[in-house]
Amino acid sequence: MAVVSKDQVTYVLVNYSRNNSWDTHNNNFKTLKNTLLPPMDQAASALLIDLEQRGMLDEVLVLMMGEMGRTPRINKNSGRDHWPDVFSLLVAGGGLTRGQVLGSSSRHSETPLERPVHYHEILATLYHQLGIDHHQSLHDDLNRPVRIMPESEPVSELLP
Repeated sequence: MAVVSKDQVTYVLVNYSRNNSWDTHNNNFKTLKNTLLPPMDQAASALLIDLEQRGMLDEVLVLMMGEMGRTPRINKNSGRDHWPDVFSLLVAGGGLTRGQVLGSSSRHSETPLERPVHYHEILATLYHQLGIDHHQSLHDDLNRPVRIMPESEPVSELLP
């Protein structure tokens, strides 16, 4: 599943899921262990290794994330529901500083503890690395300015 494109392709989006869903409201552990995580782990590892071996990792930014986390407690269906307060993501390459873990959560991942990173900061970091001014506004059909994102700054710990 690893994708490496060198022919004038600026952006590649890979959305992986056999049933097009990482929603594990039912059978969370079995679904992750047997269906979702093994091929994702294999593909992500292969992609990062391939990019590094080809000398492309500093030029290619890899981001693996969802739009939310999962509840710290298991529901009655052996699943986890939506939890916006804590989630994890992987950011690699793209000229960013390597080898870090940012932030921490409470013992059961209920609340952020140290260095919470908001998704706006991730988006600002992506824009920054792509050379896009994340403070800019675009104009809608009525010529009203619309910010491209909420006020935020890039994650300073990731910047070179």
